[in-house]
Amino acid sequence: MDLDTWWGILATARTTVGDRADDRDPADDPLPDALTDLLAALKPTEIVEFGLRHGEVRASAYHHPLWYAAYIVEGGCGDDGFMDFRDGLILLGRDTFTRAVEDPDTLADLPVVLRMSRDNKGWIGYESLSGLIRDAYQRATGEADSYDAALEAAADRIPHPRTPTGPTWDPEDDEANRHHLPRLTALFTPNS
Repeated sequence: MDLDTWWGILATARTTVGDRADDRDPADDPLPDALTDLLAALKPTEIVEFGLRHGEVRASAYHHPLWYAAYIVEGGCGDDGFMDFRDGLILLGRDTFTRAVEDPDTLADLPVVLRMSRDNKGWIGYESLSGLIRDAYQRATGEADSYDAALEAAADRIPHPRTPTGPTWDPEDDEANRHHLPRLTALFTPNS
């Protein structure tokens, strides 16, 4: 499955749910179900390919500056939290994902981030897109063991970077954050 097709499936799910596609916070978030429905309608091999591509896309966002942006936006962000953050960022669509990976400070433009800066309501993250894909496969085939086996057999195709790339700084250092992520820091740090 090529990258355009992969992102196209996500775009179709986002279009299906309309203006409720951008915030993982509500208990009745419709996007995961819409995406699961689309994936479950694919051939099992296509669902596996979607899962493999997911690993590649998520790995492409494994950068210190994006992690530090997540730290600012979410008031802290560990390893698992950053995985959830990247999955949620993927669900925000290709353009938002690409902009945020290239310049994490552009997260300051997102309505959910603006709301989070004002009243702590909202969430970008999603736990776990991998599980959603596996669920779609199980729904399509009646089992998930062959999905797990297919991913394991293709593990060499999924990048697993050991450490994030990009410049590093202490994400609790307001001065460093102001230098690297000025717009996000202004939103989330009083008197910045």
